[in-house]
Amino acid sequence: MTTTGRVSFVGAGPGAADLITLRGARRIADADVVIWAPSAVDAECVREHARADAELVDFSRVTPEEITDLYRRAAASRQTVVRLHAGDAATGGGVQEQHDLCVRLGLEVEVVPGVSVVAAAAAKIGRELTLTEASSTVLISPESSELVREFAALQTTMAATVSGARTGQFVEKLLQGGYSAETPVVVAYKVSQADELVVHTTVGELESVVKQHKLYRPTLFLVGTAVKTPTRRVSTSATTSLDEPIRAARPTRWSRRAASRIATRVDEPIPTPAPAAPATPTAEPNPAWTAVEGIQQSVRKPAEEPAPKPKLTVVAAEKPKPPTVRASTSTPKKKPTARKPKRTAGN
Repeated sequence: MTTTGRVSFVGAGPGAADLITLRGARRIADADVVIWAPSAVDAECVREHARADAELVDFSRVTPEEITDLYRRAAASRQTVVRLHAGDAATGGGVQEQHDLCVRLGLEVEVVPGVSVVAAAAAKIGRELTLTEASSTVLISPESSELVREFAALQTTMAATVSGARTGQFVEKLLQGGYSAETPVVVAYKVSQADELVVHTTVGELESVVKQHKLYRPTLFLVGTAVKTPTRRVSTSATTSLDEPIRAARPTRWSRRAASRIATRVDEPIPTPAPAAPATPTAEPNPAWTAVEGIQQSVRKPAEEPAPKPKLTVVAAEKPKPPTVRASTSTPKKKPTARKPKRTAGN
């Protein structure tokens, strides 16, 4: 717990629980209150990282005044609060206004950047947005959507987050700014989440595609030649019969040399470590996620500490003393034998 209370604006990434940064996961695990919007951030991200006793606040069900009261309570009670934002909290989402409000309330404030939705969408389609003749990308948030026509005149790659219900106006401004109807467009909705949708289309067909998939909420549109689907070449070997045997690649001199070195190292005996040297830890299959779990365990507070188990004191039972045997030098006396009565003649 801090001395004045702390609010962390954490970029939750595009939505998947494993695309959050290590710092963001640690802030969630350490938070007394987590504010998030289920429509923007996957519930698994919160469920995976938050404490069991943390207070979860649905951002879509509270008013701005209630959020302000929550910040005031955090300042008075010295609580740690995390406000989750989809994508990167440092590049949008209305963070600036809330950031300044928390500063005025005397809270410690920090912004934890995250993986942006634009980066996740570009990675999904396997395209580099700035690798074009006009090597620049214009990012348009919902707040600046009125300037689409002016930005379209630059003829660069455009990444715009626009409400799906206003796709018609968006397309109209793109055409007025200079984009042709054949300009490639990628529709990216809930990228990296279980119900993600990524569709390749054009400016002319964009409105019909959005209506077909019933996208009415804010959706990311990537516009420009940089997002054009690459043409795949079909090799002649792929069209041949599958019954033909596959020829193995001929090993090069370098690969033979590397294989011999690996075999030599494997056959070498493993030196025994010194007794004082610490044992080498085994490699983890996923070191990044193991680091997150270690952070969680270090900052999470158990809801109920189990009662210490009583220590069993083992008392050794007394062994029976062996009988004392005394040695004797005298000859033991023989026991008198009973004499039989003599028989008489009458008997």
